[in-house]
Amino acid sequence: MDTIVGSVRPSQLLWTYGPGAMIDLPNLSVMTLGTHKWNWSNCEEIEESRLLREVQQILGNQVDALRRPPLPDENVVLGNPQLENKGVPVINYPRFFRCMKCGTVGSVDKDHFVIEDKKNRFSPQSKIKCIHKTCEKKGISEAVPARFLVACRHGHIDDFPWRWFVHGGPTNCTGNLKFHGRGAALQTQQLWVKCEECKSSKPLSMAFGKDNQIKYLPKCRGRHPHLGTFDNCSENARTVLLGATNTWFPIQKSVLAIPMHGNSLAQIIDDNWKILSDITSIEQTKLIIPILLNAGKLQGIESFDDDSIFTAIERKRSGDDRKVVHFSDLKSPEWEVLTKPDPPTDFPHFLSEKTDVPEKFSSLLEEVLLMKRLREVNALIGFTRVEAPEETLDPDERPPMAPICKGEPEWVPANEVHGEGIFMKFNENILSEWENSEEVKEREKMLIAGYKGWRDARKLDPEKGFPGVRFAMLHTLSHLLIREMALECGYNAASIRERIYSTNENSVMGGILLYTAAADSDGTLGGLVELGKKHNLENILSKALERATICSSDPLCFEHDPAKDRTLHSAACHACSFVGETSCEFGNQFLDRSLIVKTFDDNNAAFFKDF
Repeated sequence: MDTIVGSVRPSQLLWTYGPGAMIDLPNLSVMTLGTHKWNWSNCEEIEESRLLREVQQILGNQVDALRRPPLPDENVVLGNPQLENKGVPVINYPRFFRCMKCGTVGSVDKDHFVIEDKKNRFSPQSKIKCIHKTCEKKGISEAVPARFLVACRHGHIDDFPWRWFVHGGPTNCTGNLKFHGRGAALQTQQLWVKCEECKSSKPLSMAFGKDNQIKYLPKCRGRHPHLGTFDNCSENARTVLLGATNTWFPIQKSVLAIPMHGNSLAQIIDDNWKILSDITSIEQTKLIIPILLNAGKLQGIESFDDDSIFTAIERKRSGDDRKVVHFSDLKSPEWEVLTKPDPPTDFPHFLSEKTDVPEKFSSLLEEVLLMKRLREVNALIGFTRVEAPEETLDPDERPPMAPICKGEPEWVPANEVHGEGIFMKFNENILSEWENSEEVKEREKMLIAGYKGWRDARKLDPEKGFPGVRFAMLHTLSHLLIREMALECGYNAASIRERIYSTNENSVMGGILLYTAAADSDGTLGGLVELGKKHNLENILSKALERATICSSDPLCFEHDPAKDRTLHSAACHACSFVGETSCEFGNQFLDRSLIVKTFDDNNAAFFKDF
C-alpha cells in the first residue's frame, strides 16, 4: 500500500520538484520518480497543439499528449486508506542518514537505520521518520538525511561515498562512521567524518574543490535514482548539498495560447479536437456539446448553433480547415498575432484591446495592446544538474539534458495558467536607427567583450550566440517596468513575467509582453491591464526611467565593465535591474541601464535619452 508523505502544488512539479528533484520534508527527503511510474490515467490532458509540436521536435513524435500532474481524489484527502496510484510517486532519497544523538552515519539498507511509518487515522498524511535503533546515547534516536551528495553535469546524482571518502579509496573496513563538528562555526573545514574501527578521518572541506574531488572522490557511477538506472559516465563527481538549487534545473518550453485560425469556432474545434473527433452526426452534436459545456469545456462554443458546430467539425475532419505552422521558433507566431492590425477579441484564451499610446512616448512606442485574458502553457521536457540550462542561449551548447522517464516518453507533464498583460510594440525605424548608431555600437562592444570572456571561461565558441544590443535594451526595460509595476498594480514582482520579442532569424521583432499568470482567478484581477492605459502607462514609464538614472549602488553599478570579470551585464545590479528567477526569461543576463537612460558613465547610448 502507498503512503502519503507530503504535498506540493501542481505547478511545483514543473518548476521545483519535478522528476529527479528532491523534496525536503520535515523528517526525511524524497525524490520524485520518473513519469513512467506516474498513473497517467489520473493526468488530465491539456490541449495546445503548437507546444506539443515543439516538444515532439525535441523528444520525438511518440509524444502524443501534454498532461497535468495527477491529483489525489477527494476521498483520499478525507482519509480513505485506498491510496494506490494516487498523487505522484516518490522514493526515500538520499539513503544515508545521520543520527542526531550519536552522529553515526549510515544507510537505511543496513547500519540499523529504519524508516518508521506511524499511521494517523485522523489524517491521510502519515508521520514518517527515520530512527537509529542502536544509538549509543539513547538506544533509539531520530535521524536526519545526510546533507551531502555527489552529482555530475550529465544529470546523474548519487549518495555521498562516505566510506570511500574517509578511507581514501576502496576499502574492506566495515567500522561505524561518525560525523562530528569541531568548533562553534561548523564550517566545512570543522565538520569531520571518522571511522571508529581504523581511526581514519577527514574534514568535509576536502570533498569540495576541483582538485580535492578528483583526489578524494570516485568517478560518477552514472546513477539516475528516479529511473532506477545506471549509465556509463566518465565525469568527475561533484559534491552538492541536499536542498541546493544546483541539484535540479528544469528544462521547459512554454507558449501563449494564440488563435491560429481566422474564426473563433474553427479555433475552438482545433483546440479540442481530441474530444470532438468522435462526433459524426448532428444528433451526436446536440447530445454531446451540452454535456461538455456543463463539464466546463469548450468555452465560447455556446455562441454557435449545432449546425455550425457540426459543419466546422466536418471541415476539420476533411482537412479543409487545416493550418500547419512550421515555425520552430515559438515566439514568431505570437508576434504575428500580437501585431495584427485587428488582433482577435473573441478567442476564449486571448482577449485583447488596443489602447492609446502615451503621448510622451508616442515617437518610440508604436502600439500598446491590453491583454485582458491570456493563457500560458508550460511543459517539462527534462532537467540538468550542476549547470543551469539557461547559461547559454544555444540549445546545442547546454549541458546534457537528463530524461524525466525511462525509455521514450509518450507524454510530458504540463500546466496551464491564466492571466492578463500589457504588450508594447516599439517603432521599428527608431529601433533600427538607434541600434546602428556609433554610440550604441561602442556600448555593444563592451557587452560583447564580457560575453566572449564568459564563453571562453566555459570553453564555448566566443563568436557564437550573442543576442544583440536590441535584445539587451528590451530586456533591461522589461526589468525596470516589472519592478515599477509591482509597486502600483498589487501583484508582487515575482508574479509578473516577461516575454521579450527581439529580432531573430525568423522575424524582425521589437516588443515586450509583461503579464501575470496564476493557476486560479487571481491571475486575471485586472490590476496589470489597468496600468496599460494611456495615462497610467505614461506615469509608469516615466517613473521607471527616473529610477533607472541613478542606482543606490552607483558608482560601482554604472562603472561595471563586464570584460573585466567576464559577466553578461554591464550597468545593472540587484538594487536597480535584477528581478526574481520566476519573472526573468534569461537569468538576469544581458542587462545594461546605459542602453535605456543616461548614466554618469554614458550619456550617448540611451534609447530614451530625450526623456
